[in-house]
Amino acid sequence: MNGTVSTAELKEKVKALVRPERWAHIERVAALAREIAERNGLDGERAYLAGILHDAARDLGEEELLRLAPPENEVERAHPLSLHGRAARVLAQAWGVEDQEVLEAVEGHVYGVDPRNPLGMALYIADISEPGRGVNGEIRDLALSGRLLEAYRLAVGNKVAYLKAKGIPLHPRTLAVYHRLQDAP
Repeated sequence: MNGTVSTAELKEKVKALVRPERWAHIERVAALAREIAERNGLDGERAYLAGILHDAARDLGEEELLRLAPPENEVERAHPLSLHGRAARVLAQAWGVEDQEVLEAVEGHVYGVDPRNPLGMALYIADISEPGRGVNGEIRDLALSGRLLEAYRLAVGNKVAYLKAKGIPLHPRTLAVYHRLQDAP
């Protein structure tokens, strides 16, 4: 799964890069991602690992984010912080993580993942609904009740509606995921 690197080693690498408040968020997300995964018949440890890695680059400076994850479109150029998922994937790969589904989940926690990546859906939901955020409890409850796709569809739909209401441009990946979810059974 991760070559020779252990989850404990990865936790130390991430913890060294983030502020204490971010680390607390990461721990809550990882625990919730594990629980959501297990309640939906998925590998809880892989979801936990994705949760540990997801915000590894979140507290890096703009210059470092741009170096690790050069912008691919205007939305990313205008909002460099949105690159932190892709940058975290780059860090995870450099640290020896090879599990493609975990890496896609880490990268996709910002814009959304293809619904064929259930681990990514579990992480996305855990990130937006972890109890420390104080929002999206209904999405969390839906996912914990074994209705992962339904919860994910609601989470992405809410994000699209929120961004549109605020006049914030949608990332092409978010829009693509949103449309895929409308077509999913």
